[in-house]
Amino acid sequence: MSGKIMVVGFGPGDVKHMTYRAKEALEESDVIVGYKTYVDLIRPFLNGQEIISTGMTEEVSRAQAAVKKAEEGKKVAVISSGDAGLYGMAGLVYEVLIAKGWREETGVPVEIIPGISAINSCASLLGAPVMHDACTISLSDHLTPWELIKKRIEAAAMADFVIALYNPKSGRRTRQIVEAQQILLAHRSPDTPVGLVKSAYRQRQHVVLTTLKEMLEYEIGMLTTVIIGNSTTFVYDGKMITPRGYQRKYTLDREKQLLAPHERLRPEAEPWALNGPEKPAQAKAPETKSAEKKAGEQAPEKTPYQWAMEAWQRLEAQREGSVTIPEGNAIFNQGALNGQMEEIFEAAVSPGLANKQFKPEQLHKLAEVVGDKGSIRYSRHHQLLVEIPTSDPEQVVNQLKNVGLLVEPVGDVVQIKACDFCDGEKFDSIPYVEELHKRLGGLPVPKTLKIGFNGCGMACYGAVNDDIGIVYRKGRFDLFLGGKNISRTAHPGQPVAEGIPPEELVDLIERIVRFYAEEGHPNERFHKFFKRVKEIEGFKYQDMRPPITVEPVACGD
Repeated sequence: MSGKIMVVGFGPGDVKHMTYRAKEALEESDVIVGYKTYVDLIRPFLNGQEIISTGMTEEVSRAQAAVKKAEEGKKVAVISSGDAGLYGMAGLVYEVLIAKGWREETGVPVEIIPGISAINSCASLLGAPVMHDACTISLSDHLTPWELIKKRIEAAAMADFVIALYNPKSGRRTRQIVEAQQILLAHRSPDTPVGLVKSAYRQRQHVVLTTLKEMLEYEIGMLTTVIIGNSTTFVYDGKMITPRGYQRKYTLDREKQLLAPHERLRPEAEPWALNGPEKPAQAKAPETKSAEKKAGEQAPEKTPYQWAMEAWQRLEAQREGSVTIPEGNAIFNQGALNGQMEEIFEAAVSPGLANKQFKPEQLHKLAEVVGDKGSIRYSRHHQLLVEIPTSDPEQVVNQLKNVGLLVEPVGDVVQIKACDFCDGEKFDSIPYVEELHKRLGGLPVPKTLKIGFNGCGMACYGAVNDDIGIVYRKGRFDLFLGGKNISRTAHPGQPVAEGIPPEELVDLIERIVRFYAEEGHPNERFHKFFKRVKEIEGFKYQDMRPPITVEPVACGD
């Protein structure tokens, strides 16, 4: 059987707004891959398909799982709300395929099935706010640096675009929408109409019509789309409307128009029309008597039209090679154009496995390498998490290692967490944690796997609460499996063995981890894996969850 990947945009969520082809693709598929909430929305169209569902931010694992299933001969539907090609899964599926050397003529067939995006569905509930030039900007800095997002907001605000803000706010990410409002207020009237639409065409749909000045007084979250009008947008009878420009081309209350169709959009009749000469290098704003500025007088602020024309001229000139754009003013990153794509390098940095004390020269070097454009964040796992824009990650790693820092990958890999062994005084078990780190540190796994290692029975660094907990006691090791150290249902790992001989420990842990790496489902946490398989290396699963009923809470991000 020939496999196939269908990337399905199912629209806002209501079945009435799903395309016929989207429904057809869901019904004919063998496997459904998607975010848990989205899988629930399309369940009426499922008829026994295998379901691979993951949480938020696990898009890469979903794409990888879809490709794997398709290569096994399955028809796979990868689902996205809205349109799969707009902040959806379409691009990521192609990226995963490209990394595997995929070619369209010989590889797994891919079909992208479009859907109604949030900008369209939300606009329909507000009235007609997207009748003129518009853009979408995601405020999530999970994959895009915030400084770059701010530049895009500024550019869109200056050019008078209608703007749709996606992912405006979450439980942990709250400042971005505030800063976005401040940028917009610098270029637009405080009374600019703004529409806030939550869960369009779903059960908890909520629509608010407000202004740019007052928008933050209302609830905004991950399920909200924020639509900000341009300078001509107005509100009439509870509807947010952006004119198409017809009041310039037509007189709407006249039966007979002043301009015949062939006369409309001519510069002499309508100087605002953007239909200048083919090569607009000499284009100028319309001259008036007041255009001549007196000596010493400050130049007037440019209009959105002038900004747009200037950008167009600069791009045309750059393409033709007639203009060199000064450094710092380039519209595009020249490194990216030359094939040197700058990436965000992420890593966990610490003084060492057992060492918890940074040296001044290490912190100085770290600050130097991270620079003004990067970020440093302390984690509860006794590491500094760094994000560094760079086109040469290897050079970054070498610089940090040269001053004695331990640099480790982040994400869905094995991470070894050790205590400080009482500042090295209880050093007997240190060689074993170092061997574990050598063999397993950074190994790819279905979901981040933390191995906690404590050097005495006090276990003061909380190893018993990690996915795999190891405690050194009386010359031997105790082992705990399946701990869960976050959420209101957190619990310690199951104590599965006491008194493991030192010479057996590392091999035993390696077998457990590699079994999980090979047999775990994408995004499946270790405690859930242990529960599913029932037994690992002879250790049988027991439910360690607290015997209380706890309402689950959706995470904001």
